Order: sequence, then C-alpha cells, then structure tokens
Amino acid sequence: MPTFLFDEIIFGPVSSRRLGISLGINLLPTNRKVCSFDCIYCECGFNPGKGAPAPLLPTRPEVRDHLEAKLQEMSAKQQLPDVITFAGNGEPTLHPHFPGIIDDTLQLRDRFCPKARVAVLSNATRLHSPAVFDALLKVDDNIQKLDSGIEATIRVLDQPQGHFDLAETVEHLQRFKGQVSIQTLFVSGYYQGNPVDNSSDEEVGAWLQLIRKISPKEVMIYTIARETPIDTLIKTPAKRLHEIAEQVQAIGIQTQVSE
Repeated sequence: MPTFLFDEIIFGPVSSRRLGISLGINLLPTNRKVCSFDCIYCECGFNPGKGAPAPLLPTRPEVRDHLEAKLQEMSAKQQLPDVITFAGNGEPTLHPHFPGIIDDTLQLRDRFCPKARVAVLSNATRLHSPAVFDALLKVDDNIQKLDSGIEATIRVLDQPQGHFDLAETVEHLQRFKGQVSIQTLFVSGYYQGNPVDNSSDEEVGAWLQLIRKISPKEVMIYTIARETPIDTLIKTPAKRLHEIAEQVQAIGIQTQVSE
C-alpha cells in the first residue's frame, strides 16, 4: 500500500505533466491525507481510518509567509514558476480559509511573477459553498475532477466520503459557464474482486454526455503514473487515451492527454 505525501506547505517546483513548471501549495497536513474522496488510485494512499487524530492544517498566515519566502528565493535565482498549483495531500478546498488563501496567493503572484498562472486541482465536492465557488472563479486554471458519467463508477473509483450526487455536481460545474477545466483519470482493473474500467465505450459515452453539458474550456485526460494503494489497477493505454481525446475534440473542446 504505497503512499506519496508532500511533507511541506510549499513544495517544488516540480515538472507537471499537465501544467509545466509548477510550484505546489499543500493546504493539508504534511503527515496524512485529508480528502472528501478516497480514490482507489490515489498516489497519497487511502484516508486515515476512523479514530485517527484530528488533522493539523497550516494557518493562512503560515501559507502566505512560506509562499512569499519561496517566491523571493526563486526570484533571486531568476527561476520563477509557470504556475502556482494548489494540490498536495488531499482536497485543498476543505481548508476553512481557502478563499482568503486564494486572495493572498493572487497578490503574491502579481508581486513576484505576474506571468505565472494560479491553478487549483479539486474534486468538485465543495462547489456548493458560495465562498469556495467564487474563489475558484478568480484563479486562472480552475481544474475539477469528473472520473465518470455513471455515479456507480464514481462511487467505486473515487469512494466519496459523505454526501455525493453526480447530478448536483454537474449542475455546479455548469454554473462556471465554461470557466473550468475537467480532469479525468482513466484506469481499469479490479477492486475487491470486481472489474472496474471507466474507459469502455459505455463509460466514455456517458462521460461525454456530461462533458457536453458542462462545456468546459478544456478537458485533461490522463492515467495512473505512480504506484496505487491497491495493486490490481492497470494504466489505460496511450492509444485508448488518444481515442477518447479525439471524441472530446470532435465536440469542439480543447483536450490535453498525459500518457
């Protein structure tokens, strides 16, 4: 059961398959995952079980101070990032001060590296919060997860923790009116002895219907790149990823494939 955790508030810069040279921000603990999903393919492993100690989140001032120090260091070396990315050990929008931290980050970006983009990688479970929704509208790359057009498949792949309704999620994604990118990880294999494959023709057809409804500015298609918490999952072949991308492009939506 491999686990890959970010052990700092600010990490990188790293070379992102999708975003370029990315400076990461982790709003979650540095020693455990905190997420409203518990994806069976997550490189961070599974969420801690019930009874785990309460998570210790970085404060808003801590995030700002650490980011400012890192940007000062990178500026002195003339090695500024292409993008500042909220990712890390779980779901960044779960942080209670996420909207304020976005404002702080935009101010620091404008001060140190105005050409850099600010991105958020999210699983779309907090879009019902007006403050979170409005904050996401402020960033350059608002990237939201949608791993299937079939709710039963999402419940297997993403293991939502608490309330989840696919129709409600799609409605929230539609409210962005195109100011959103959709990221989808395609994978196949077995989970608890049962087959799972969100890259089949049936699955892709249902997913494409929702992509049409959401009408995002871009779709990001990828597959697993590191070890996963279970060893029964298989990378979707590059050929299949490109076949899916062609179907998205056929409906007029820009598509990016990371093999």
